[in-house]
Amino acid sequence: MITIEHLYQLYLQHPVISTDTRKITPGSLFFALKGDKFDANTFAQKAIEAGAAYAVIDNPDYAAGERFLLVEDVLTALQDLARHHRRQLNIPVIGLTGTNGKTTTKELINAVLAQRFKTLATQGNLNNHIGVPLTILTVDSSHEMAVIEMGANHQKEIALLCTIAQPTHGLITNVGKAHLEGFGGVEGVKKGKGELYDYLAKSESEKVAFINSDDRVLREMQEARGLNNVVYYGKNSDPHNLISGKLLDNAPFLSLKWHNKNSLSYNVKSQLTGSYNLDNILAAICIGSFFGLNSDEINQGIEGYQPKNNRSQIMQTATNTLICDFYNANPSSMFVAIDNLDKVKAERKVMILGDMFEMGLESAAEHTSVIRKAMGAHVDERIFIGKDFSSQQSEVQNSNLLNTSFYLTAEDAIIGIKQNPITNATILIKGSRGMALERLVELF
Repeated sequence: MITIEHLYQLYLQHPVISTDTRKITPGSLFFALKGDKFDANTFAQKAIEAGAAYAVIDNPDYAAGERFLLVEDVLTALQDLARHHRRQLNIPVIGLTGTNGKTTTKELINAVLAQRFKTLATQGNLNNHIGVPLTILTVDSSHEMAVIEMGANHQKEIALLCTIAQPTHGLITNVGKAHLEGFGGVEGVKKGKGELYDYLAKSESEKVAFINSDDRVLREMQEARGLNNVVYYGKNSDPHNLISGKLLDNAPFLSLKWHNKNSLSYNVKSQLTGSYNLDNILAAICIGSFFGLNSDEINQGIEGYQPKNNRSQIMQTATNTLICDFYNANPSSMFVAIDNLDKVKAERKVMILGDMFEMGLESAAEHTSVIRKAMGAHVDERIFIGKDFSSQQSEVQNSNLLNTSFYLTAEDAIIGIKQNPITNATILIKGSRGMALERLVELF
């Protein structure tokens, strides 16, 4: 068995990690990870043939020479290698998690800090027990900061990711209703996300937490853990806030005014839609200010960030304005998206909502609550897609509101919308990733 120290020396010589034989980088280290339906040990020889310098395996049956490195467990070896590498890095690492907005907030923080520092941030959705170690292993000696997103769908996962990323600074965007099945309810979500605060509070050297002072739940979580080294931000004028701000406009992009403890005020325009993104922007401004960036650098970072990956993304077509927010969905994010569309000024507004996944025993109640919320919004048409929404259709049977449709599948919705085209409207499209609502975009 190869030791982590020996593996690390090989990593320093070959500092690129590959996990997919279809995307082998010549000279890389191939880690033969297992999945539910595959065992990459069987692809180790193919990885070497494709140009990998070494293949890390945990089945001795596939050790076909010195370039096959045998470990007890490949995933554990990957995580241990990342931990070992992280200990060699003497840079700030900002770890962030939360129910909603963590990816957008991560991107905003990175956009701001990159105005002065060479940063590295989590790419795509590499925020789990595999993605975080892969991200850490892309940090090199040239980087001055790292922004690491940590996702979870069950308890103890954030705790694990903290041992790998070892954040010096941390941020929880919020705590809401998501992955209820895995976390075991809302209290389970609070406990799971709070593992980041646990790590920051119990670390030997003092760590810093950035906390939204407007969020009562986060303040209670902070106090329960005795977390004292805190930097606050928020929309209120709390004198403890390093940064405070307020929304000026959302038509459809957010513009805001923010000020620091010296009462100096600055205006900034973003390319984000959705008033719920104000907190995410303020978090990035707060972190930029904490690390010494001036107002021009901070505003350039905010103004230059363009949302992508179908998160709070505005798309203008020939006949409609689309609010593409269908990367994922949960009750908390559904509510704020509905509120935002309600406030948007437009001649015609349409809401298209797809099922929310991983709701467990709360699924019926949560889909019902979203339907009720949607029915109370000032919009011209509502379209619900998916078996979970459709099963709660009785919620609107006694309503006098017209122009409300339910479709069992996205395919059914596509047929229905083609028969009744939507034009000259602002359209919110939101649902869980598994609904693949991007298929609807071409209809508009």
